[in-house]
Amino acid sequence: MNRKIIMIRPKMSLANDGNYREFRWFSAWTFKDEIVEFQLPIEVSEAISQDTVPFGYGYMQFLDVSLAAETCEELFTANAPRIDLALNGVEVFMNASGSHHQLRKLNLRIDSIRNATQTCGGVYMYANQQGCDGGRLYYDGCCCIAVNGDLVAQGSQFSLKDVEVMDALVDLDAVSSYRASVSSFREQASHRTNVPFVKVPYKLCQSFRNGMVPTSPVQVMYHCPEEEIAFGPSCWLWDYLRRSQAAGFLLPLSGGADSSSVAAIVGCMCQLVIKDIEKGDEQVKADALRIGQYKDGEIPTDSRELAKRLFYTVYMGTENSSEDTRSRAKRLAEEIGSFHLNVPIDSVVSVFLSLFETLTGKRPRYKVDGGSNAENLGLQNIQARIRMVLAFMMASLMPWVHNKSGFYLVLGSSNVDEGLRGYLTKYDCSSADINPIGSVSKQDLRAFLRWAAIHLKYSSLAEVESAPPTAELEPIRANYNQLDEVDMGMTYEELSVYGRLRKIFRCGPVSMFQNLCHSWCGRLSPSEVADKVKHFFKYYAINRHKMTVLTPSYHAESYSPEDNRFDLRQFLYNTRWPYQFRKINELVQEMGKDSKWDTPAEEQLAAQTSAQGSGMGVVAAGSANPSAGF
Repeated sequence: MNRKIIMIRPKMSLANDGNYREFRWFSAWTFKDEIVEFQLPIEVSEAISQDTVPFGYGYMQFLDVSLAAETCEELFTANAPRIDLALNGVEVFMNASGSHHQLRKLNLRIDSIRNATQTCGGVYMYANQQGCDGGRLYYDGCCCIAVNGDLVAQGSQFSLKDVEVMDALVDLDAVSSYRASVSSFREQASHRTNVPFVKVPYKLCQSFRNGMVPTSPVQVMYHCPEEEIAFGPSCWLWDYLRRSQAAGFLLPLSGGADSSSVAAIVGCMCQLVIKDIEKGDEQVKADALRIGQYKDGEIPTDSRELAKRLFYTVYMGTENSSEDTRSRAKRLAEEIGSFHLNVPIDSVVSVFLSLFETLTGKRPRYKVDGGSNAENLGLQNIQARIRMVLAFMMASLMPWVHNKSGFYLVLGSSNVDEGLRGYLTKYDCSSADINPIGSVSKQDLRAFLRWAAIHLKYSSLAEVESAPPTAELEPIRANYNQLDEVDMGMTYEELSVYGRLRKIFRCGPVSMFQNLCHSWCGRLSPSEVADKVKHFFKYYAINRHKMTVLTPSYHAESYSPEDNRFDLRQFLYNTRWPYQFRKINELVQEMGKDSKWDTPAEEQLAAQTSAQGSGMGVVAAGSANPSAGF
């Protein structure tokens, strides 16, 4: 303040799970009863004519208000610093945060901010980073100000702006009145632990005068998950594009749900860019002019025209591809405005198979034509991998073909459930530069397609969503059509359940079996649940190695299997799970002797229970007449 450092407040709670490894680089400050004098580096000291600065846990006492800081993770801790600070009379709390976007997560952040001031009173000023962090995370802004449990200002959650500032006029007397009205707060404040502070001889507040009206509470704005899928990855892609100095994106567009979702997200990005240009955002305009390589005097005014400049889509079909997917890909590309190519790759596949036959004397056949599983898998994989090679070749050469400078980033389109199950070919079109939907579930993507068909005006997406998921890597016959869920031996809905239990609830095979026996009781028998759990863990173990080379993807889901930062597990498992599967078999036998698993009356109780390890417990909460007692 005024070229002097008032205080340095070190972080006391470090984020060290999920995407964060702060303990790898930092140590938390643990001293709560003292502020030390920190010797400033000589360059800083000479620049501001200050040798030392108070360093530690405490607050700043101005002449008319006291302020304190919390940092990021401290907002979410059980014994948050603001509790002692509020009991010591601190009225205003500031939080400089780095909270990443995740589907359905904003309410947790907003609730934490509102509760922070509802229980202790006070003003909470929350600032969050905004934009791509240079990796898998997108920080979604949504700065806000809360007073005594009410939100009085909220910034946008998804924006192409570099900086966004929110302000509010607050009455600090309302804070004092609020705290004084709560007898328990007064009692606890009288027994507080003193927190050290730094005096600042300066006034920050204004005295009351006519015309000064405190900012009224606002209605909290939440986006639905479909909007989050549209806007979050769109902003992330734009930030990645402008910072990487790439000229655009190239997407292998198959006409299926996943690649169509990615195409729609890029189309949404172009729509957001045009809207911000129309609003007068000069930074977005400058970035669009540079990336789109517009000539002097030209200004982007249409999202489809912008997409034509920076988005290539390629349908790489084979004899196994259907006319339905080919036409869906073409129509979606026209709606978005991308430069679309239809590239048959049968001749390239044939060359590889002829080479293999020359080397070995054998030519593989598909399973429907009498081939083995090994032949069938090999024939599917070669198609998928050829597509990857062609995608990267075209991404590097198509700008040259059109006399444009730069390169294009290849976009991947595998979803979180396919990654979890391993239902993808290693080094196929799942291998790309970045993947906007890599941690979004199939269930959420289908809901997004229905939303985007209406709100983004890409009507062909409705037809894409209604089509059954298929890889189209095997021949189509009158009595056979390849389907994803049949190939996997499980539905996408089941995969989402397995993913949440495995990651969020930290379940292995046995505890997952126990949980599902309760949640699926009355629908499946214990032996059927056991078969499903074993089937999932078998293929999870077989394919876990694919996570080591998975394309970097936008983090959007708490059960993501991405192993670079978020899901740090081994990638070599015993695929037979001998102890775990034997234990499941024993439990099935024991449960088969217990008739309660077939009693509908027990189903309601089972739905209210959960199992962790080998123990179970039932917890009840309720209200009672005070005269009745418990």
